[in-house]
Amino acid sequence: MTDDLLNRLKAIDSCAVSDAMDSLGLPGEVTGINNQTTKDKIIGRTLTVKLVAGKPEGGSVKHLCSGAIEMGAKGNVIVIEQRTGIDAAGWGGVLSNAAQHNGIEGVIVEGPARDIDEAAGLGFTVYARGHTARTARARIYEQSYNTEITVGDVKVNEGDVVIADGSAVVFIPAGRAEEVIKIAERIVSKEQLMTEAVRSGTPVGTVMGSNYENMLNEMGK
Repeated sequence: MTDDLLNRLKAIDSCAVSDAMDSLGLPGEVTGINNQTTKDKIIGRTLTVKLVAGKPEGGSVKHLCSGAIEMGAKGNVIVIEQRTGIDAAGWGGVLSNAAQHNGIEGVIVEGPARDIDEAAGLGFTVYARGHTARTARARIYEQSYNTEITVGDVKVNEGDVVIADGSAVVFIPAGRAEEVIKIAERIVSKEQLMTEAVRSGTPVGTVMGSNYENMLNEMGK
């Protein structure tokens, strides 16, 4: 995945990426995870963290997510699985400060995050399933990082590509990123022409007719 592809992805939204994934029969979209701290979308290569319930034998050697932060840099997005069902934050304020300092683009939590106001004050983007004030201590811990995790119904691995905005979070398998982005760009171009048509007076029923319905099938060929 090159920086050029990430830059191209910045000009696209999650809807076009989701449509491109649909045209190829690929899963990837996750809904219900929302931006808790800013109005910014985030795009980057994933670093993954898996959290589980309980306390590790012998106690924790490192605080959860610290390993991912330490290896992260500009262009990375940390993605955390906290699907334990326990009300405990998978991300917090000191972590937001450390991640921002390392240039990390943002964080996506499949589960709750905390210190939301602090992250908002920093301008650091945290997407999460929800929010809480409850600490992770003695409730959840990090089982592993940069191993496969599950977000929604989507399997996510280190180095996959993610786009998150106001509509959804979409994960693109690393090996399909160029193909997906190319199709998404074509979808954006076609939809721009459709928008121009309706704004110039063409009836929306005409514009949103068979051309639109068949568009994804055509894009995936």
